[in-house]
Amino acid sequence: MLKTIAVKDVRMGMYIHALKGPWMDHPFWTSKFVLTDPEDLKKLLASPIKEVVIDTVWGKDVADNEATDTEISPMTDKEMAMLELDGPVDDLPPLKSSTVETPVFNSVKLKTATLEAEREQAAKIIASSRQAVASMFNDLRMGKAIETEVVMPIVEEISASVARNVHALISLVRLKTADDYTYMHSVAVCALMAALARELKLSETEVKQAGLAGLMHDMGKAGIPLQILNKPGSLTDNEFHVIQEHPKLGYDMLVKANISDPVTLDVCLHHHEKIDGSGYPEKLTSNQISLFAKMGGICDVYDAVTSTRAYKPAWEPGMALKRMASWSGHFDPLVFKAFVKSLGIYPIGTVVILKSGRLAVVVRQNADSLLKPVVKAFFSTKSRIHIPVIELDLSKNMDEIVGNESVDNWGIGNIDHLWTNQ
Repeated sequence: MLKTIAVKDVRMGMYIHALKGPWMDHPFWTSKFVLTDPEDLKKLLASPIKEVVIDTVWGKDVADNEATDTEISPMTDKEMAMLELDGPVDDLPPLKSSTVETPVFNSVKLKTATLEAEREQAAKIIASSRQAVASMFNDLRMGKAIETEVVMPIVEEISASVARNVHALISLVRLKTADDYTYMHSVAVCALMAALARELKLSETEVKQAGLAGLMHDMGKAGIPLQILNKPGSLTDNEFHVIQEHPKLGYDMLVKANISDPVTLDVCLHHHEKIDGSGYPEKLTSNQISLFAKMGGICDVYDAVTSTRAYKPAWEPGMALKRMASWSGHFDPLVFKAFVKSLGIYPIGTVVILKSGRLAVVVRQNADSLLKPVVKAFFSTKSRIHIPVIELDLSKNMDEIVGNESVDNWGIGNIDHLWTNQ
């Protein structure tokens, strides 16, 4: 949401969308950025600029230390293209039914593992998958064929990890670096798709199809010029149109690379469609979008908004789900509900404020109650000081979640070590 405010009200963590006044008075080379450097704030306050336009979707609002998610506007396609940095096709295979009311029951018996036990294995799978995906991107850029038989073991390892413990790999893959984003985004979406497919009780074959589609959904980025793909600033209109070509580019690349799986091709081409018909490239409406493409759209967006980028901070997982739920016309409600259930209303790594006034981070889920996870309390909002870390099982009425919160609102640094146990 865009809002014009006085320069004196600007705070660290705000997303500056525009600077008011003559461009010669602007103290920066760009007018769109997240304010993270105190020196930049000093420059702005010392400049002749009296007003700025902030975007409260991408950064903090004026209200200091208050949640800013009460009014969340749907993201435009151009904003989503920034997160992605990341003609109709008549010969697509027939689309799979978009209904989720009568899924095929997954009868495969799967071993389970605790979060702690699975994390070590998940970390190894992530490392090996990253190398494999990077090689696939390079092969596609060079026009080489890709053998599905070579790719499927990666999908099966990721899917098996998610089956053993849905939260281990999915939470760890969020810790991707800027250099790794393009490759690790594919790994993350593969895992999210496999988890969602299991939540929808699809067959084991369909779970693997969903994972393969997630792993390869963004291969079209291999055809996007690197100067656009790696651009740290705002996209021009022309650059945005180039980014919009990546689903069709990916589809064509996969066909040329001998990838014939209909689900993979469908998700690659249609993961940016929206149920209200405002997506791209074909502006399909809900009943024209397959179940797998609807799944891909949700998983793609969730990983994008929960990842740190050069031009925007990551949204915490619980906040991301809350905001995505408010975007009317984007996602199929039934599929999105299943997605939330697969992760938990408060996914691991989510920061919450408790009834006691303490800040806590979610470290484990409670299978019996999505609203009462296990958390680690680490900060007192009343005293505004760090407190000794204590683990609380909220299902045992040890405290109660009041709502989502952000550590940025309290000037707290990185807390990943609290939920990764590293």
